[in-house]
Amino acid sequence: MLGHSLPKLMKIRVLLATVPILTATVFAGSYPEVEIANSELHVRLPLPDAANGFYRGIRFDPSGAILSLRFRGHAFYGPWFDSVDPTVGDFTYRDDKIVAGPNSAMSGPVEEFQRPIGFDDAKPGDTFLKVGVGLLRRTDDQRYSFQKQYEIVDRGTWKVDHNNDSITFTQKLGTPGSAWAYVYTKAIRLTKDKPEMVISHSLRNVGTAPVATNVYDHNFLVLDGKAPGPQYTIAVPYEIHPTREPPADSVHIVGKEATYMKTLTGQDRVAFGLEGFGATASDYDFRIYDSKAGVAMRIQGDRPLSNASVWSIRTVLAVEPFIDVKADPGGEFTWTYTYTWSSYSAAAQ
Repeated sequence: MLGHSLPKLMKIRVLLATVPILTATVFAGSYPEVEIANSELHVRLPLPDAANGFYRGIRFDPSGAILSLRFRGHAFYGPWFDSVDPTVGDFTYRDDKIVAGPNSAMSGPVEEFQRPIGFDDAKPGDTFLKVGVGLLRRTDDQRYSFQKQYEIVDRGTWKVDHNNDSITFTQKLGTPGSAWAYVYTKAIRLTKDKPEMVISHSLRNVGTAPVATNVYDHNFLVLDGKAPGPQYTIAVPYEIHPTREPPADSVHIVGKEATYMKTLTGQDRVAFGLEGFGATASDYDFRIYDSKAGVAMRIQGDRPLSNASVWSIRTVLAVEPFIDVKADPGGEFTWTYTYTWSSYSAAAQ
């Protein structure tokens, strides 16, 4: 169930096959989207819609996905896969194409509440909770996997309100006073006359059981359709000491920076940790520089990191910061990300 509050000046569109890589087997017909903009940024966002939306999986929170963000002639985000196949778990390669499963076929700075609640205690047939998604049914005694297509018992209700430069998504799940019940709100706002996007969240627990999980932003960065390569440097405010080292010929880590050494091609996959952060929110500060495009993106959060990593293939680079989330009964947990774009010159650094 999806409600919309639509000022006359704002457009809501039904996208008619303008993203040709989506196959009819999963994305038949069209899906609704919204545009927001300020003087520096223009953003296209699909709306949560389990039946007709851009995203129809049960891994990610469906709100706040970004199909496109334009900044000074550069295109950020967009699908990193060529097609979608419901028989695929995460993603795979077929010939020279990348095929994603429906649970991973997402775009933009999207979030997953990674640890499901109640899964370990649930018996086959019982339900467990994935915040931002809903109540899912456990099918067997195997460990939880984001690649599995669990039956979704209750998605809750989604409401969307927006104007020219902001959009707010609200999911309500459960009945107040039941064990699992919450109101989850995500607001995306473009700062007036600045290349800045603020994503603020609130998780209000109106149930009787605590809601304790973690959340990370996958940050599927696709920049001008170019492959990750030596033009990319990731910088953080702390000395990087990865628990998972990158391949020696792919990424070079020195001090507070990680720089790609080669352009990713074929089935190259480069993943590594960005550990070394401290216990304060000031370390949630990631800068991604592209020396060829001459642009930079900064991602800041207002909560301490619990983990941080990078995942990349030839079509996408994803910096993934994690935080812990806990809302006791009657309580509320909030967190905010701030994204800033700027011009960049390696020679000026």
